[in-house]
Amino acid sequence: MEYKFNNITKIAVPTRDDMVDDHFGHCDHYTIFTVENNKVISRENYPSPQGCGCKSGIAPILKQMGVAVMLAGSMGEGAKNVLGANDIKVVRGCSGNVDELVANYLAGGISDSGEGCHAHGDGEHQCHG
Repeated sequence: MEYKFNNITKIAVPTRDDMVDDHFGHCDHYTIFTVENNKVISRENYPSPQGCGCKSGIAPILKQMGVAVMLAGSMGEGAKNVLGANDIKVVRGCSGNVDELVANYLAGGISDSGEGCHAHGDGEHQCHG
């Protein structure tokens, strides 16, 4: 199933060294991808407030920035619920290079793992589903 973003939207990825940071609340920064007509038109970095994702206050900030999707590695239910309450769709279980991950998501190759915090082993740039 291919995802189509016909209007401008934004996708956020918790990032460290251009890779998905496995823990949402402790990432170095968020890479924010601006997507128009299902293509990335720009990317920017937003510094992470650090700490527990559900209490950091990042969700309303990301919503205000126009973020509609969070592609994350590990995330607890509290953070997922806070993001959801801010109309941000969460896809967990992601790993690998953030640019490749977003391209794969836009091509319809990514789905939520349905799992909270846990360790990932293979380092591939995909989510489980």
